[in-house]
Amino acid sequence: MHHPSFDRIAPPSKAAPCISLIGMAGVGKSTIGMLLARELDWAFVDSDHLIEALYGTRLQTITDELGKEVFLDVEDGVVSSLRLQRTVIATGGSVVYRERCMRRLQEMGPIIYLDAPLEIIEERIARNPQRGLAIAPGQSIADIFYEREALYRKYCSLRCATHPYTPAQCVRWILAHMDVEALGETA
Repeated sequence: MHHPSFDRIAPPSKAAPCISLIGMAGVGKSTIGMLLARELDWAFVDSDHLIEALYGTRLQTITDELGKEVFLDVEDGVVSSLRLQRTVIATGGSVVYRERCMRRLQEMGPIIYLDAPLEIIEERIARNPQRGLAIAPGQSIADIFYEREALYRKYCSLRCATHPYTPAQCVRWILAHMDVEALGETA
């Protein structure tokens, strides 16, 4: 059904950027992303939650049933189809495995790699084992941590160490080190 009030909302003349957060599960992408979005007065999207909404179940159930490679293809499809503006996007940790995904995120704006030591990641994942990890049978958390680290560094515009800092301290650091001017009038 067409709603007449939508006609009154003019799309922006110039696309406003997004900020994407990448990094391992448990690093704080969702928590920091929500705070960053609130600070910028932007929208917030968690791509893992979009996948859960698409399938109507928890991410771990989806990854278990689909397997790593099929899950990565699903994640690629969801993230590559995003058409957002003025949004902080918390991605799944495995998003870096698909070039098309990363190209799409780069087109939308800066990519920030949230980094934490392996021991911290392992501890946080152990506290929430149902968080949903794209991991092949026989792979350890350490295996995927080191496998992904080079990819995170390859695609990021900015790297933020999250440990031992609070999420609020990370947001302040990101805003201080990111070229907010380049984001235009939307920041």
